[in-house]
Amino acid sequence: MSIQFFNIAIEADALKFGQYTLKSGRISPYFFNAGLFNDGKKLYELASCYAQKIIDEAIEFDVLFGPAYKGIPLAALIASILYQKHGMNVGFCYNRKEAKDHGEGGVLVGSDIDGKRVLIVDDVITAGTAIKQAVDLIGSSNATIAGVVVALDRQEIAPGEKVSAIQALKQRCHFPVYAVTTLQDLIKFMSNSSRFSAENIKQMQAYQQAYGIDFISS
Repeated sequence: MSIQFFNIAIEADALKFGQYTLKSGRISPYFFNAGLFNDGKKLYELASCYAQKIIDEAIEFDVLFGPAYKGIPLAALIASILYQKHGMNVGFCYNRKEAKDHGEGGVLVGSDIDGKRVLIVDDVITAGTAIKQAVDLIGSSNATIAGVVVALDRQEIAPGEKVSAIQALKQRCHFPVYAVTTLQDLIKFMSNSSRFSAENIKQMQAYQQAYGIDFISS
């Protein structure tokens, strides 16, 4: 799964290597931008990785929820792939950034989530703002959260914290967070591939050592 994901992410130019200044001010040797899965082939391949992760983990849920905006096409396509490839028919839902005061109104669009088990899908969790908003919306609809699935767990300590953003979310909300792949997987992938230099790998390992979570306690 990780090898497939990294190959399609690199092909889509969504996973890049070099020097990138993050919002935190950290200089990262890699950068992931899920927005570059921007055509039918790329998005289908990405969503297929999510669908396979859901099947592999045997996650039990009724509705996929995609936080606006990147999560919306993901939720729709993952739901379609789950049905097409795995015979699993689930609903999907997403939120508007602003409530609509005409037509059907409201903030939520799509499948009714009242009383349902909802699985949130998003690209990455950085500050976790979009996920927090989704959790509040879902909680106010008398639904339960089955978990969150993201593409990449950066496995690094959040600025000013002692845990990563994903660890903090797990501790605060008490539901599972699944990642299609992780920073550890990425370093292993690079180490086993001839396309990366020893310097590339060294930079990744140094970044992990400087900012990585304690994997024993994660």
